[in-house]
Amino acid sequence: MVFNVVMRSYTLFVLLAAALPGFAQAPRAESIPNPAGALSLQANWSTTQDGSPLLSWVEKAKDGTYSLKYAIRHGAAWQETHTIAAGRRFFRHPAELPEVITLPDGTLMAHWIEMPNEASEAEFAYVSASHDGTKWTTPVMAHKDKSMVQHGLASMVASGDHEASLLWLEALKGEDGPTSLKRTVISADGAYVKEESLDSDVCGCCPTSVVKTSKGLLVAYRDHTTDDIRDIAIIRFEGGKWSPSKILNPDKWKIDACPVNAASAGAKGDKVAVSWYTGAQDPPRVQVAFSSDAGATFTKPVLASTGHSYGFTSLAIDDDGAGATVSWLEKGGDAARILARHVAAAGTLGPVVQVAQGSKTSLGYPRLLHTGADTWIAWGSAAGDGKIQTARLTK
Repeated sequence: MVFNVVMRSYTLFVLLAAALPGFAQAPRAESIPNPAGALSLQANWSTTQDGSPLLSWVEKAKDGTYSLKYAIRHGAAWQETHTIAAGRRFFRHPAELPEVITLPDGTLMAHWIEMPNEASEAEFAYVSASHDGTKWTTPVMAHKDKSMVQHGLASMVASGDHEASLLWLEALKGEDGPTSLKRTVISADGAYVKEESLDSDVCGCCPTSVVKTSKGLLVAYRDHTTDDIRDIAIIRFEGGKWSPSKILNPDKWKIDACPVNAASAGAKGDKVAVSWYTGAQDPPRVQVAFSSDAGATFTKPVLASTGHSYGFTSLAIDDDGAGATVSWLEKGGDAARILARHVAAAGTLGPVVQVAQGSKTSLGYPRLLHTGADTWIAWGSAAGDGKIQTARLTK
């Protein structure tokens, strides 16, 4: 299950590049100002219909209330900031990232997780929609069950011209019982359509990641066995039905604890890439695997991290699907570092760029986005006592 993060002060980030041997030029992280307020957290990315970057975040006001906001970047400038929901009890955990996506019909859809009170471990998923980007529908709970248990760690994708699919976890019996992977279909009007269960025993504290391939949906999540093996699994929705769940790679990570650390998927047509964290080896690592058949089969994993990884990986696939940029947190002296590199589907590793360093809490759960010619990364304080940061990765 997900626990509240201990709040700490934000540590000043550092931007620098570090090249690996064999490459003539190292990439770099170019800091780009963003419109988020001084007390902001839980940054996330998506794209609009025309491919423009959309940045969303949760922001704390002077009166102590929180709002979910977003802004779109056109060319070299950010457009007006819009508020999606204000005064809500947002669950401010770095793994519980709100998200804003665009449907093919132009509708914007947002989801987030709320806690009824700070002392409870209950979580509820909410959704809201907007046809003009300004007026948002009244938030709707995205699941039938209303009991005081976990309904969280959600991810969303446009699954039709006028609908979105929300993937999330439900723990009806709390920490001592099995956690289920669920899917809710939401209409373009922000209304609950249907709900279904996909896997009845998954890791209850690790985020989900869902993408749309040329053949349907693909969900990457951390599975769970009765022996506490918690490896990454894939399940696909093709031809109107779900395939059996399968393990992406048999890491055989046995852990009777909550890693709060899972996978990140990207897709372009038939090409799929998935990065994930595992503690099965020493040191713990982030790996990447690729598929050229919409996730039916995957390559052997490529090791992306360079030392003792903390995980919290994000992935942004190339436009042609021939590779992906991967980010993760890694130990660096007494601090944590955000590192990123390009990994080709053939297994070739690009040079590493260090994006920022600080405490794990201050760095949050970094997120990547690739759109057009640009690759973006966002990160920031899980405590909300600092400002989210954004950078553009350049070669």
